[in-house]
Amino acid sequence: MMVVVAVLAANLPFLNERLFLAGPRFAPKSVWWRLLELVVYAGLTFALGSTMEAAIGQRAPQGWEFYAAGGCLFLTLAFPGFVWRYLRRGGGQ
Repeated sequence: MMVVVAVLAANLPFLNERLFLAGPRFAPKSVWWRLLELVVYAGLTFALGSTMEAAIGQRAPQGWEFYAAGGCLFLTLAFPGFVWRYLRRGGGQ
């Protein structure tokens, strides 16, 4: 379940023109807004995973290596949305 949530969260910034799914609609949303959304969604996904782990049992301590690898994985999961938005559709035009 967590992988599905991560894939959806990683691709949400590239699939819509609204700011954080509920904010104002921008005609072409800037790439900087999309990157900010990606960082916020990554943080929310990590928080959800940590909460789920704590609910199951004892939460394992993570160092910076865990978050670096998790961030790289989150960026990898965002690749299909990035390709669809900027390479396939021509820059969101």
